[in-house]
Amino acid sequence: MSETLRQSCRTQLAVGSTTYTYYSLAKLAETYPALARLPYSLKVLLENLLRNQDGASVTAADIEALAGWADGGKSGEIAFRPSRVLMQDFTGVPAVVDLAAMRDAMAKIGGNPEKINPLSPVDLVIDHSVMVDHAGGADSATKNVALEFQRNQERYEFLRWGAGAFDNFRVVPPGTGICHQVNLEYLAQTVWTREENGEVVAYPDSVVGTDSHTTMVNGLAVLGWGVGGIEAEAAMLGQPISMLVPDVIGFRLDGSLPEGATATDLVLMIVEALRSAAWSENSLNSSAPALINCRLLTGRQLPIWPPNMAPHAAFSRLMMRH
Repeated sequence: MSETLRQSCRTQLAVGSTTYTYYSLAKLAETYPALARLPYSLKVLLENLLRNQDGASVTAADIEALAGWADGGKSGEIAFRPSRVLMQDFTGVPAVVDLAAMRDAMAKIGGNPEKINPLSPVDLVIDHSVMVDHAGGADSATKNVALEFQRNQERYEFLRWGAGAFDNFRVVPPGTGICHQVNLEYLAQTVWTREENGEVVAYPDSVVGTDSHTTMVNGLAVLGWGVGGIEAEAAMLGQPISMLVPDVIGFRLDGSLPEGATATDLVLMIVEALRSAAWSENSLNSSAPALINCRLLTGRQLPIWPPNMAPHAAFSRLMMRH
């Protein structure tokens, strides 16, 4: 009974030679028609609940309540499992130390230490250790990175060991870029896949990160926000994030930016409008068709401001064209 909704919404899609399994909100909407009026950000959360329904952390009642949110707008507690975890080196090093300690403990009791691995995919981006000693020269960046390696050799060797020792754990080396830029340009997939019981399961990309500007990835329709190190490590170990269903405010933009106006001007205008409305601690659903006239640069700057005024995330549909 506990998996009735999950199983009834299980659907397959053939693309070329690969068949993908996914959990269809369209099928769920046949039973709960109010689902069609859900904000896009909450649809991502709903799919997450549907896919992870286990009768314990996620029940049929949880799914039903969120599916009917548009009728009542009640904010209950849910268990959210992000597709992946993003860390930077300051918070990532303690996480790897904890994993190594757990392997030592497993070995001491006669178990197999190789069984200790992150259960959710983790990307650690080394970007918080760089210092600017050289500037203004063509080789300044190369010199700064060389000094960074000298100063942090022991830590970097440890992280390199972790990248090879643990499954589901990748390290992006120094000098590649800042955390949320790497997340946006290299790590985000929009649709994530994994093998499960011999099937390839497809589901929306979502992420929690220990960099406060993890929210920038929402510009690619990847739901993500910043969390503390303890929350991130718990997610890394497969524990769901307990959270209230966030309130949602829609912000519709029409037309295009006038000549001389920048993405920063647009962001500040939105922030001013929301602050005057006293909105905070909310998940902002930005489903603005007007973004079709904005470059990706503009579209990705809109979601970066939530850390400065408290909403979880500014989520945008992929409606932009260059």
